[in-house]
Amino acid sequence: MSYSQSIDLRSPENAIALTSDRQDSLKQLSQLTGATVVLRGQDLLVTGTEGAVSQCVALVYALEPYWSTGQSITGVEILTARHALDTRRPEALKELQNDVLARTRKGQMIRAKTFHQRKYIQSIRNHDLTFCIGPAGTGKTYLAAILGARSLLDEKFERLILTRPAVEAGEKLGFLPGDLQEKINPYLRPLYDALYELIDPDKVASLMEKGTIEIAPLAYMRGRTLSNSFIILDEAQNTTPAQMKMVLTRMGLNSCMVVTGDTTQTDLPSSQKSGLSVAQTILRHVEGIAFCKLTQADVVRHPLVQRIVQAYEDKGQ
Repeated sequence: MSYSQSIDLRSPENAIALTSDRQDSLKQLSQLTGATVVLRGQDLLVTGTEGAVSQCVALVYALEPYWSTGQSITGVEILTARHALDTRRPEALKELQNDVLARTRKGQMIRAKTFHQRKYIQSIRNHDLTFCIGPAGTGKTYLAAILGARSLLDEKFERLILTRPAVEAGEKLGFLPGDLQEKINPYLRPLYDALYELIDPDKVASLMEKGTIEIAPLAYMRGRTLSNSFIILDEAQNTTPAQMKMVLTRMGLNSCMVVTGDTTQTDLPSSQKSGLSVAQTILRHVEGIAFCKLTQADVVRHPLVQRIVQAYEDKGQ
């Protein structure tokens, strides 16, 4: 016997937010629940078996904090909501949805999209040193930069320092055109992208001139004490053990450090151990340090990225 239920989304903007341009969200809702989902104006018509309709309706309402504010819904957010319903964790889902990290310059809300991401965010808030390890696209660098920029704007820290080793795919800085800043910019682009979400590019440039925001290669951290600072070490899998120890011991009073990387994507010579892998072993049980693991399920880029990561993991690559 076929059942049907209509959900009033209350406005065309809400309908657009729920369905996305190509109605990918509706397809995913249908695939996950077995119900048929059709948008008619601002009304969502759900049909199918009683169980399928009930599941789909519950999932749509679980996503209401997104679509009711006009925020487009991603596949990852749908999967997170479905997981919360399946494991009977509606309160945990509400906490995730209500925890807005910041608003972009365009007014869009930034928050965790998965429970692992939320755990990562809470670790940064509650620990002076947090390691986050996971594949590309899981938001490990982006979320750290957002929290760092927000902390700087809220005057919790005096400086935001973003660094990474200049080792990538066999390239060397000396072969790149331009002065030092122009040479390192390609390596630090992901960090700039996150900053520009919250801070006008002209203001970022001004803060960099004043030294309030510092973006530099890892070698420039040697011999310094970084106090009253939010520090992000990105692409940490490309550090040597000596470099990792060096940067970790730069922490000064009232500082917070986040170390991110993907141990499966090391660009070091095959004979060289990764400082990130060594740190995992040595520091795993040190009090005050948090280790977070993100997986392909936390990938928040194009859906293909999640499948690419999974394919490589299946082949042990």
